[in-house]
Amino acid sequence: RSSPVDPSQLENLPTHFENSSFLRDLKRLTPAQQSQFNDRLRAFLADLLAIETSHLPWFRAGLRVKKIKGTSNDWEMTWAPNGRATFTFGDPVVEGKIHIIWLRIGGHDILP
Repeated sequence: RSSPVDPSQLENLPTHFENSSFLRDLKRLTPAQQSQFNDRLRAFLADLLAIETSHLPWFRAGLRVKKIKGTSNDWEMTWAPNGRATFTFGDPVVEGKIHIIWLRIGGHDILP
C-alpha cells in the first residue's frame, strides 16, 4: 500500500486525527478502495495546504467537498462514485494549521 502523501511534505501537512469509527471503516475497505482514497487524499491535502497559505479559496470541485445536511460542522469528500470520507474541522493544534478530524469512510451508507 502506498503512502497517502509525499514524506518530504510531512512537516507542512495540516494536523489530523482519525476517530475509531474512521479507523474501523478504513480496515473494511478493499486494497483498491484504499488506493482510490489515497489518490484523492493527496489532492485533498494539497488543497488544504493551498487554503492555509491563501493560494486557494476552497477545495477543487473534483473532490466534491460539501457540508453534510443536518449537521453542525461535518463535511464529506468524494473519493469514488460510491466512496465518501466524512470529517470535521477541529480546533487548531498548531497555530496557522487546519486541523482535520476524520469521522467515517465508506459508501453512501456512512452519511447520516
